[in-house]
Amino acid sequence: MQIEPFEVRVKTLIWEAPGIVSADLRPLEGNVLPPFTAGAHIDLHLSTGLVRSYSLLNAQSERHRYVIAVQRDRTSRGGSLWIHDKLGAGDVIKISPPRNNFALAEGAPSTIFIAGGIGITPILGMVRQLDMLGHPWQLHYCTRTRAGTAFINELEALAANGRGAVRFNFDEEPGGKMIDLAALTAAAPKDAHLYCCGPLPMLAAFEAATAAWPREQVHVEYFTAKEAPAVAGGFTVVLAKSGREIKVDPGVSIINALFRAGVNHPSSCLEGVCGACETPVLEGIPDHRDLVLTESEQRANRTMMICCSGCKSERLVLDI
Repeated sequence: MQIEPFEVRVKTLIWEAPGIVSADLRPLEGNVLPPFTAGAHIDLHLSTGLVRSYSLLNAQSERHRYVIAVQRDRTSRGGSLWIHDKLGAGDVIKISPPRNNFALAEGAPSTIFIAGGIGITPILGMVRQLDMLGHPWQLHYCTRTRAGTAFINELEALAANGRGAVRFNFDEEPGGKMIDLAALTAAAPKDAHLYCCGPLPMLAAFEAATAAWPREQVHVEYFTAKEAPAVAGGFTVVLAKSGREIKVDPGVSIINALFRAGVNHPSSCLEGVCGACETPVLEGIPDHRDLVLTESEQRANRTMMICCSGCKSERLVLDI
């Protein structure tokens, strides 16, 4: 299986809605790409040196291409603007193989998806997979207006197959209002699996509405961090494979301390949402700030995201 970054070619860039384009990425050699599962994402290595994560929205059965969609973000740190303004059909770009922090429970008796804006991207792949398996699904898709909604025709076509249902919520259309997540989740079957991806206020409301639900039935995908990274510093990181010790000063994250010391460790989002920097912990108590590990995984302290998490002990021994 491909594990190192590799190059693909942009076959097409398609306008999907105002401010949203999709990119169809094809292999340079051979006919197949590394496999992926619904909810997975890839990292794009931009020519500017930035690395950005984007969800795969095409069917997981497709091995000949990856399809992503990117929304032009007015507060972009350079990723979405570069893709919208610089990337073109025929360009070659380096990507990392798919990873999945938002996996689909295919055997759930009932599945309810809630998407806000560009949060539809991982969920669209999940809808495709359940529909292909013949399993029921329900989608609540929230956007400002119908004209600004990406993939609306595809979703309506999938719902027309009769296995699922899609309900659009246009906040700024006449009579529109914010979706009532408390009421929606309260009415859901108790054996349902609930999925949500969208802006931070929606995710916060969803987590509040599902606080009493079993954790294994609630699935959330964050595109941005919901709390600041741990930069208190004042501890030492030990790299177990070399024995090297690196002091992490106040105001500096672990990953940046490693970079400053000349240690090039994999990373992407720098916010603890993609999982690229996950590192085994051999000794010490991490201060977890990521949105990838489950609560039980964080309590176990066997691994951590060093881009955003810190340390509560004086020493932190990492398997690097």
